[in-house]
Amino acid sequence: MAGVSGLASVERARVVRPDARAWAVLAILCFVYVLNFLDRQLLSILAKPIQDDLGVSDGQLGLIGGLYFAMFYCILAIPVGWLADRTNRVKVLALSCALWSAATAACGMASNYPQLALARMAVGVGEAGGVPPSYAIISDYFPSGTRGTALSLFNMGPPIGQALGVAFGASIAAAYSWRLAFLWVGVVGVFTAAIVWFFVREPRRGGLDAAPGRTQARLPESDPVSVSVKSGFWPTCRMFFTHPVLLRVALACAATQFITYAVLNFTVLFLMREKGMSLGDVAIWYALLVLVGISAGMFASGRLIDRLVPRGKVAYAHVPAIGLALAVPLFVGFIWAPGWPLALAFLLLPMGLNYFYLSPAVTLVQEEVRPDQRVLSGALLLLVMNLVGLGLGPTYLGFASDLFRPAYPDSSLQMAFYTLVPFYGVAIGLFLWLGKALKRQDYEEASAA
Repeated sequence: MAGVSGLASVERARVVRPDARAWAVLAILCFVYVLNFLDRQLLSILAKPIQDDLGVSDGQLGLIGGLYFAMFYCILAIPVGWLADRTNRVKVLALSCALWSAATAACGMASNYPQLALARMAVGVGEAGGVPPSYAIISDYFPSGTRGTALSLFNMGPPIGQALGVAFGASIAAAYSWRLAFLWVGVVGVFTAAIVWFFVREPRRGGLDAAPGRTQARLPESDPVSVSVKSGFWPTCRMFFTHPVLLRVALACAATQFITYAVLNFTVLFLMREKGMSLGDVAIWYALLVLVGISAGMFASGRLIDRLVPRGKVAYAHVPAIGLALAVPLFVGFIWAPGWPLALAFLLLPMGLNYFYLSPAVTLVQEEVRPDQRVLSGALLLLVMNLVGLGLGPTYLGFASDLFRPAYPDSSLQMAFYTLVPFYGVAIGLFLWLGKALKRQDYEEASAA
Protein backbone atom coordinates (compact mmCIF):
# COMPACT_ATOMS: atom_id res chain seq x y z
CA MET A 1 0.00 0.00 0.00
CA ALA A 2 2.86 2.35 0.76
CA GLY A 3 4.23 1.81 -2.73
CA VAL A 4 0.80 2.56 -4.28
CA SER A 5 0.45 5.70 -2.23
CA GLY A 6 3.91 6.90 -3.25
CA LEU A 7 3.08 6.21 -6.91
CA ALA A 8 -0.17 8.12 -6.64
CA SER A 9 1.60 11.11 -5.18
CA VAL A 10 3.96 11.06 -8.17
CA GLU A 11 1.01 11.04 -10.59
CA ARG A 12 -0.53 14.01 -8.75
CA ALA A 13 2.81 15.82 -8.98
CA ARG A 14 2.70 15.43 -12.76
CA VAL A 15 -0.65 17.20 -13.20
CA VAL A 16 -0.65 19.78 -10.42
CA ARG A 17 -0.32 23.41 -11.47
CA PRO A 18 0.77 26.35 -9.30
CA ASP A 19 -2.17 27.89 -7.45
CA ALA A 20 -2.81 31.47 -6.33
CA ARG A 21 -0.96 30.93 -3.05
CA ALA A 22 2.15 29.78 -4.92
CA TRP A 23 2.17 32.94 -7.03
CA ALA A 24 1.59 35.12 -3.95
CA VAL A 25 4.51 33.46 -2.15
CA LEU A 26 6.67 33.94 -5.25
CA ALA A 27 5.80 37.65 -5.28
CA ILE A 28 6.72 38.04 -1.60
CA LEU A 29 10.00 36.15 -1.99
CA CYS A 30 10.84 38.16 -5.08
CA PHE A 31 10.33 41.39 -3.11
CA VAL A 32 12.64 40.06 -0.39
CA TYR A 33 15.23 39.39 -3.11
CA VAL A 34 14.69 42.92 -4.40
CA LEU A 35 15.59 44.24 -0.95
CA ASN A 36 18.47 41.78 -0.68
CA PHE A 37 20.05 43.08 -3.86
CA LEU A 38 19.07 46.71 -3.26
CA ASP A 39 20.85 46.62 0.11
CA ARG A 40 23.86 44.95 -1.50
CA GLN A 41 24.14 47.40 -4.39
CA LEU A 42 23.48 50.70 -2.60
CA LEU A 43 27.19 50.95 -1.89
CA SER A 44 28.13 50.86 -5.58
CA ILE A 45 25.29 53.17 -6.58
CA LEU A 46 26.31 55.78 -4.00
CA ALA A 47 30.05 55.25 -4.47
CA LYS A 48 30.75 58.82 -5.60
CA PRO A 49 29.11 60.65 -2.66
CA ILE A 50 30.56 58.08 -0.23
CA GLN A 51 34.03 58.66 -1.67
CA ASP A 52 33.55 62.43 -1.37
CA ASP A 53 32.33 62.15 2.25
CA LEU A 54 34.60 59.44 3.69
CA GLY A 55 37.60 59.76 1.38
CA VAL A 56 37.90 56.10 0.32
CA SER A 57 39.76 54.86 -2.77
CA ASP A 58 38.52 52.61 -5.60
CA GLY A 59 40.45 49.73 -4.06
CA GLN A 60 38.81 50.22 -0.65
CA LEU A 61 35.38 50.34 -2.28
CA GLY A 62 36.19 47.13 -4.11
CA LEU A 63 37.12 45.41 -0.85
CA ILE A 64 33.97 46.32 1.10
CA GLY A 65 31.75 45.70 -1.90
CA GLY A 66 33.56 42.49 -2.78
CA LEU A 67 35.91 40.48 -0.60
CA TYR A 68 34.87 41.72 2.87
CA PHE A 69 31.19 41.25 2.07
CA ALA A 70 31.66 37.93 0.28
CA MET A 71 33.68 36.31 3.09
CA PHE A 72 30.66 36.41 5.38
CA TYR A 73 27.94 36.13 2.75
CA CYS A 74 29.35 33.02 1.08
CA ILE A 75 30.82 31.09 3.97
CA LEU A 76 27.94 31.55 6.41
CA ALA A 77 25.45 30.56 3.68
CA ILE A 78 26.67 26.96 4.08
CA PRO A 79 25.76 26.34 7.76
CA VAL A 80 22.63 28.48 7.34
CA GLY A 81 21.62 26.38 4.32
CA TRP A 82 22.20 23.16 6.24
CA LEU A 83 20.11 24.51 9.14
CA ALA A 84 17.29 25.56 6.79
CA ASP A 85 17.23 22.09 5.16
CA ARG A 86 16.61 20.59 8.60
CA THR A 87 14.30 23.24 10.12
CA ASN A 88 11.81 25.87 8.95
CA ARG A 89 13.09 27.60 5.83
CA VAL A 90 10.58 30.45 6.03
CA LYS A 91 11.62 31.42 9.56
CA VAL A 92 15.32 31.31 8.59
CA LEU A 93 14.56 33.63 5.67
CA ALA A 94 12.57 36.08 7.81
CA LEU A 95 15.25 36.34 10.50
CA SER A 96 17.94 36.81 7.88
CA CYS A 97 15.99 39.60 6.19
CA ALA A 98 15.58 41.42 9.50
CA LEU A 99 19.32 41.15 10.25
CA TRP A 100 20.61 42.40 6.89
CA SER A 101 18.08 45.25 6.90
CA ALA A 102 19.22 46.45 10.32
CA ALA A 103 22.83 46.27 9.14
CA THR A 104 21.95 48.30 6.04
CA ALA A 105 20.54 51.03 8.25
CA ALA A 106 23.81 50.93 10.22
CA CYS A 107 25.73 51.66 6.98
CA GLY A 108 23.97 55.00 6.85
CA MET A 109 25.31 55.89 10.30
CA ALA A 110 28.97 55.07 9.58
CA SER A 111 31.29 58.03 10.09
CA ASN A 112 34.51 56.44 8.75
CA TYR A 113 35.75 53.60 6.57
CA PRO A 114 36.21 50.94 9.32
CA GLN A 115 32.64 51.48 10.56
CA LEU A 116 31.29 51.22 7.03
CA ALA A 117 33.31 48.05 6.44
CA LEU A 118 31.95 46.43 9.63
CA ALA A 119 28.38 47.33 8.69
CA ARG A 120 28.84 45.84 5.22
CA MET A 121 30.17 42.63 6.75
CA ALA A 122 27.04 42.47 8.91
CA VAL A 123 24.91 42.88 5.78
CA GLY A 124 26.76 39.87 4.37
CA VAL A 125 26.01 37.84 7.52
CA GLY A 126 22.28 38.51 7.15
CA GLU A 127 22.10 37.98 3.41
CA ALA A 128 23.72 34.55 3.81
CA GLY A 129 20.27 33.26 4.77
CA GLY A 130 18.34 34.99 2.00
CA VAL A 131 18.61 33.33 -1.40
CA PRO A 132 19.21 29.57 -0.79
CA PRO A 133 16.08 29.06 1.37
CA SER A 134 14.05 30.98 -1.22
CA TYR A 135 15.23 28.69 -4.03
CA ALA A 136 14.08 25.63 -2.07
CA ILE A 137 10.75 27.16 -0.99
CA ILE A 138 9.91 28.06 -4.59
CA SER A 139 10.87 24.56 -5.77
CA ASP A 140 8.31 23.14 -3.32
CA TYR A 141 5.56 25.53 -4.48
CA PHE A 142 6.17 24.98 -8.23
CA PRO A 143 6.44 21.53 -9.86
CA SER A 144 9.05 20.50 -12.41
CA GLY A 145 8.26 22.02 -15.81
CA THR A 146 7.31 25.36 -14.26
CA ARG A 147 10.35 25.88 -12.02
CA GLY A 148 12.47 27.49 -14.74
CA THR A 149 9.86 30.21 -15.24
CA ALA A 150 9.21 30.60 -11.49
CA LEU A 151 12.91 30.86 -10.65
CA SER A 152 13.47 33.26 -13.55
CA LEU A 153 10.74 35.51 -12.13
CA PHE A 154 12.34 35.24 -8.69
CA ASN A 155 15.71 36.07 -10.22
CA MET A 156 14.27 39.33 -11.50
CA GLY A 157 14.77 40.52 -7.92
CA PRO A 158 18.35 41.67 -8.62
CA PRO A 159 17.54 43.88 -11.63
CA ILE A 160 14.50 45.34 -9.90
CA GLY A 161 16.55 45.90 -6.75
CA GLN A 162 19.40 47.40 -8.73
CA ALA A 163 17.03 49.68 -10.68
CA LEU A 164 15.19 50.80 -7.56
CA GLY A 165 18.50 51.32 -5.82
CA VAL A 166 19.75 53.49 -8.64
CA ALA A 167 16.55 55.52 -8.92
CA PHE A 168 15.85 55.77 -5.18
CA GLY A 169 19.41 55.95 -3.91
CA ALA A 170 20.61 58.47 -6.46
CA SER A 171 17.52 60.65 -6.02
CA ILE A 172 17.76 60.68 -2.22
CA ALA A 173 21.51 61.31 -2.32
CA ALA A 174 21.04 64.17 -4.78
CA ALA A 175 18.23 65.78 -2.77
CA TYR A 176 19.31 64.99 0.80
CA SER A 177 22.15 62.62 1.76
CA TRP A 178 23.49 59.18 0.85
CA ARG A 179 23.02 58.20 4.49
CA LEU A 180 19.23 58.63 4.34
CA ALA A 181 18.97 56.11 1.49
CA PHE A 182 20.57 53.38 3.64
CA LEU A 183 18.33 54.21 6.61
CA TRP A 184 15.06 54.09 4.66
CA VAL A 185 15.88 50.85 2.87
CA GLY A 186 16.79 49.25 6.21
CA VAL A 187 13.45 50.18 7.77
CA VAL A 188 11.48 48.77 4.82
CA GLY A 189 13.42 45.53 5.09
CA VAL A 190 12.54 45.02 8.77
CA PHE A 191 8.81 45.38 7.98
CA THR A 192 9.16 42.95 5.07
CA ALA A 193 10.76 40.37 7.36
CA ALA A 194 7.65 40.50 9.56
CA ILE A 195 5.44 39.88 6.50
CA VAL A 196 7.46 36.79 5.59
CA TRP A 197 7.28 35.46 9.15
CA PHE A 198 3.50 35.78 9.47
CA PHE A 199 2.17 35.25 5.92
CA VAL A 200 4.39 32.70 4.12
CA ARG A 201 3.59 29.06 4.88
CA GLU A 202 6.37 26.47 4.94
CA PRO A 203 5.67 23.99 2.06
CA ARG A 204 6.14 20.24 2.26
CA ARG A 205 9.60 19.23 1.06
CA GLY A 206 9.45 17.38 -2.25
CA GLY A 207 5.64 17.39 -2.29
CA LEU A 208 5.50 18.35 -5.99
CA ASP A 209 8.41 16.24 -7.24
CA ALA A 210 7.87 13.62 -9.92
CA ALA A 211 9.67 10.30 -9.85
CA PRO A 212 13.42 10.82 -9.83
CA GLY A 213 15.52 10.21 -12.92
CA ARG A 214 18.90 8.57 -12.93
CA THR A 215 20.53 11.74 -11.72
CA GLN A 216 18.42 11.67 -8.59
CA ALA A 217 19.09 8.05 -7.70
CA ARG A 218 20.05 9.21 -4.22
CA LEU A 219 16.34 9.18 -3.34
CA PRO A 220 14.99 5.89 -1.95
CA GLU A 221 13.23 4.19 -4.87
CA SER A 222 10.33 3.09 -2.71
CA ASP A 223 9.52 6.65 -1.70
CA PRO A 224 10.28 9.12 -4.49
CA VAL A 225 9.12 12.19 -2.61
CA SER A 226 10.27 11.20 0.85
CA VAL A 227 10.79 14.04 3.28
CA SER A 228 11.81 11.84 6.21
CA VAL A 229 15.37 11.50 4.93
CA LYS A 230 17.68 14.13 6.42
CA SER A 231 20.90 14.51 4.51
CA GLY A 232 24.04 15.00 6.52
CA PHE A 233 26.08 18.16 6.04
CA TRP A 234 29.28 16.53 4.80
CA PRO A 235 27.58 13.90 2.60
CA THR A 236 25.70 16.67 0.79
CA CYS A 237 28.88 18.72 0.36
CA ARG A 238 30.74 15.66 -0.93
CA MET A 239 27.91 14.86 -3.34
CA PHE A 240 27.91 18.43 -4.70
CA PHE A 241 31.65 18.72 -5.32
CA THR A 242 32.02 15.23 -6.82
CA HIS A 243 28.98 15.53 -9.10
CA PRO A 244 30.36 16.43 -12.57
CA VAL A 245 27.34 18.54 -13.53
CA LEU A 246 26.98 20.43 -10.25
CA LEU A 247 30.67 21.25 -9.95
CA ARG A 248 30.93 22.44 -13.55
CA VAL A 249 27.85 24.66 -13.39
CA ALA A 250 29.20 26.26 -10.21
CA LEU A 251 32.58 27.00 -11.82
CA ALA A 252 30.98 28.38 -15.00
CA CYS A 253 28.72 30.66 -12.98
CA ALA A 254 31.66 31.80 -10.84
CA ALA A 255 33.58 32.94 -13.93
CA THR A 256 30.48 34.76 -15.21
CA GLN A 257 29.85 36.49 -11.90
CA PHE A 258 33.44 37.68 -11.80
CA ILE A 259 32.41 39.86 -14.76
CA THR A 260 28.89 40.78 -13.68
CA TYR A 261 29.71 41.83 -10.11
CA ALA A 262 32.77 43.80 -11.22
CA VAL A 263 30.60 45.64 -13.75
CA LEU A 264 27.70 46.26 -11.35
CA ASN A 265 29.95 47.59 -8.59
CA PHE A 266 31.75 50.14 -10.74
CA THR A 267 29.48 51.08 -13.66
CA VAL A 268 27.83 54.04 -11.90
CA LEU A 269 31.20 55.41 -10.81
CA PHE A 270 32.55 54.82 -14.35
CA LEU A 271 29.62 56.62 -15.98
CA MET A 272 29.81 59.58 -13.62
CA ARG A 273 33.57 60.03 -13.39
CA GLU A 274 34.68 59.15 -16.92
CA LYS A 275 31.60 59.47 -19.12
CA GLY A 276 30.19 62.73 -17.72
CA MET A 277 26.90 61.41 -16.35
CA SER A 278 25.19 63.30 -13.51
CA LEU A 279 23.56 61.72 -10.46
CA GLY A 280 20.15 62.84 -11.75
CA ASP A 281 20.76 61.16 -15.13
CA VAL A 282 21.87 57.99 -13.33
CA ALA A 283 18.62 57.93 -11.35
CA ILE A 284 16.58 57.87 -14.57
CA TRP A 285 18.48 56.39 -17.51
CA TYR A 286 20.79 53.89 -15.85
CA ALA A 287 17.95 52.71 -13.60
CA LEU A 288 15.75 52.02 -16.65
CA LEU A 289 18.58 50.23 -18.44
CA VAL A 290 19.22 47.91 -15.50
CA LEU A 291 15.53 47.17 -15.01
CA VAL A 292 14.79 46.44 -18.66
CA GLY A 293 18.09 44.79 -19.58
CA ILE A 294 18.63 42.37 -16.70
CA SER A 295 14.92 41.57 -16.23
CA ALA A 296 14.58 40.64 -19.90
CA GLY A 297 17.68 38.46 -19.67
CA MET A 298 16.47 36.66 -16.55
CA PHE A 299 12.97 36.00 -17.87
CA ALA A 300 13.98 35.08 -21.41
CA SER A 301 16.58 32.56 -20.24
CA GLY A 302 14.10 30.94 -17.83
CA ARG A 303 11.48 30.57 -20.55
CA LEU A 304 14.06 29.19 -22.96
CA ILE A 305 15.09 26.59 -20.39
CA ASP A 306 11.52 25.39 -19.80
CA ARG A 307 11.06 25.04 -23.58
CA LEU A 308 14.44 23.58 -24.59
CA VAL A 309 15.39 21.26 -21.71
CA PRO A 310 12.73 18.62 -22.60
CA ARG A 311 14.69 18.18 -25.86
CA GLY A 312 18.01 17.88 -24.03
CA LYS A 313 19.63 19.06 -20.81
CA VAL A 314 22.51 20.56 -22.76
CA ALA A 315 20.34 23.69 -23.06
CA TYR A 316 21.28 24.48 -19.44
CA ALA A 317 24.82 25.12 -20.73
CA HIS A 318 24.35 26.37 -24.27
CA VAL A 319 21.85 29.13 -23.48
CA PRO A 320 24.32 30.94 -21.15
CA ALA A 321 27.29 30.31 -23.47
CA ILE A 322 25.51 31.83 -26.48
CA GLY A 323 24.35 34.80 -24.41
CA LEU A 324 27.88 35.58 -23.24
CA ALA A 325 29.33 35.23 -26.74
CA LEU A 326 26.80 37.73 -28.11
CA ALA A 327 27.56 40.17 -25.27
CA VAL A 328 31.31 40.53 -25.87
CA PRO A 329 31.47 43.00 -28.82
CA LEU A 330 28.75 45.20 -27.36
CA PHE A 331 30.49 45.27 -23.99
CA VAL A 332 33.67 46.48 -25.69
CA GLY A 333 31.59 49.20 -27.35
CA PHE A 334 30.28 50.28 -23.96
CA ILE A 335 33.81 50.69 -22.61
CA TRP A 336 35.00 52.58 -25.72
CA ALA A 337 32.04 54.97 -26.12
CA PRO A 338 33.13 58.62 -25.68
CA GLY A 339 29.96 59.77 -23.87
CA TRP A 340 27.37 58.25 -21.55
CA PRO A 341 24.37 58.17 -23.97
CA LEU A 342 26.26 56.01 -26.48
CA ALA A 343 27.75 53.95 -23.65
CA LEU A 344 24.27 53.13 -22.31
CA ALA A 345 23.08 52.20 -25.81
CA PHE A 346 25.94 49.70 -26.13
CA LEU A 347 25.35 48.36 -22.59
CA LEU A 348 21.63 47.57 -22.92
CA LEU A 349 21.94 44.14 -24.59
CA PRO A 350 25.01 42.94 -22.63
CA MET A 351 23.22 43.88 -19.42
CA GLY A 352 20.64 41.19 -20.25
CA LEU A 353 22.87 38.67 -22.03
CA ASN A 354 25.32 38.65 -19.11
CA TYR A 355 22.51 37.20 -16.96
CA PHE A 356 21.46 34.34 -19.23
CA TYR A 357 23.35 32.04 -16.85
CA LEU A 358 21.53 32.48 -13.54
CA SER A 359 18.04 31.04 -14.10
CA PRO A 360 19.38 27.96 -15.97
CA ALA A 361 22.01 27.33 -13.28
CA VAL A 362 19.63 27.61 -10.34
CA THR A 363 16.99 25.46 -12.04
CA LEU A 364 19.57 22.79 -12.93
CA VAL A 365 20.84 22.51 -9.36
CA GLN A 366 17.31 22.34 -7.89
CA GLU A 367 16.36 19.61 -10.36
CA GLU A 368 19.52 17.55 -9.83
CA VAL A 369 19.36 17.07 -6.05
CA ARG A 370 16.98 15.60 -3.49
CA PRO A 371 14.37 17.88 -1.86
CA ASP A 372 16.17 17.69 1.50
CA GLN A 373 19.42 18.79 -0.16
CA ARG A 374 18.08 21.82 -2.03
CA VAL A 375 18.89 24.65 0.37
CA LEU A 376 22.41 23.45 1.12
CA SER A 377 23.06 22.68 -2.56
CA GLY A 378 21.84 26.16 -3.49
CA ALA A 379 24.12 27.59 -0.81
CA LEU A 380 27.08 25.60 -2.16
CA LEU A 381 26.35 26.93 -5.65
CA LEU A 382 26.33 30.47 -4.27
CA LEU A 383 29.49 29.77 -2.27
CA VAL A 384 31.50 29.00 -5.40
CA MET A 385 29.80 31.67 -7.51
CA ASN A 386 30.12 34.46 -4.99
CA LEU A 387 33.53 33.72 -3.52
CA VAL A 388 34.95 34.06 -7.01
CA GLY A 389 32.47 36.51 -8.55
CA LEU A 390 31.42 38.76 -5.70
CA GLY A 391 34.58 38.30 -3.65
CA LEU A 392 37.16 38.75 -6.40
CA GLY A 393 35.40 40.59 -9.26
CA PRO A 394 34.87 44.02 -7.63
CA THR A 395 38.11 43.66 -5.65
CA TYR A 396 40.07 42.99 -8.82
CA LEU A 397 38.51 45.83 -10.80
CA GLY A 398 38.99 48.36 -7.99
CA PHE A 399 42.67 47.56 -7.59
CA ALA A 400 43.16 47.44 -11.37
CA SER A 401 41.77 50.97 -11.57
CA ASP A 402 44.16 52.12 -8.83
CA LEU A 403 47.03 50.46 -10.73
CA PHE A 404 46.17 52.28 -13.97
CA ARG A 405 45.62 55.65 -12.22
CA PRO A 406 49.23 56.99 -12.49
CA ALA A 407 49.44 56.35 -16.25
CA TYR A 408 45.76 57.05 -17.05
CA PRO A 409 44.53 59.56 -14.44
CA ASP A 410 41.37 60.42 -16.39
CA SER A 411 40.50 56.93 -17.67
CA SER A 412 41.76 54.40 -15.13
CA LEU A 413 38.39 52.66 -14.83
CA GLN A 414 38.09 52.44 -18.61
CA MET A 415 41.41 50.62 -18.80
CA ALA A 416 40.39 48.36 -15.92
CA PHE A 417 37.10 47.50 -17.67
CA TYR A 418 38.99 46.43 -20.80
CA THR A 419 40.81 43.79 -18.76
CA LEU A 420 37.47 42.04 -18.06
CA VAL A 421 37.04 41.02 -21.72
CA PRO A 422 39.26 37.86 -21.55
CA PHE A 423 37.16 36.57 -18.67
CA TYR A 424 34.22 36.21 -21.07
CA GLY A 425 36.26 33.57 -22.91
CA VAL A 426 36.90 31.71 -19.65
CA ALA A 427 33.18 31.70 -18.77
CA ILE A 428 32.09 30.56 -22.24
CA GLY A 429 34.64 27.74 -22.17
CA LEU A 430 33.40 26.52 -18.79
CA PHE A 431 29.78 26.47 -19.95
CA LEU A 432 30.79 24.42 -23.00
CA TRP A 433 32.60 22.06 -20.60
CA LEU A 434 29.36 21.77 -18.62
CA GLY A 435 27.56 21.02 -21.89
CA LYS A 436 29.76 17.96 -22.43
CA ALA A 437 28.76 16.55 -19.04
CA LEU A 438 25.08 17.20 -19.75
CA LYS A 439 25.31 15.54 -23.16
CA ARG A 440 26.86 12.49 -21.52
CA GLN A 441 24.07 12.48 -18.92
CA ASP A 442 21.38 12.72 -21.63
CA TYR A 443 22.99 9.80 -23.48
CA GLU A 444 23.18 7.64 -20.35
CA GLU A 445 19.53 8.33 -19.47
CA ALA A 446 18.43 7.56 -23.04
CA SER A 447 20.42 4.31 -23.01
CA ALA A 448 18.95 3.27 -19.66
CA ALA A 449 15.43 3.92 -20.93
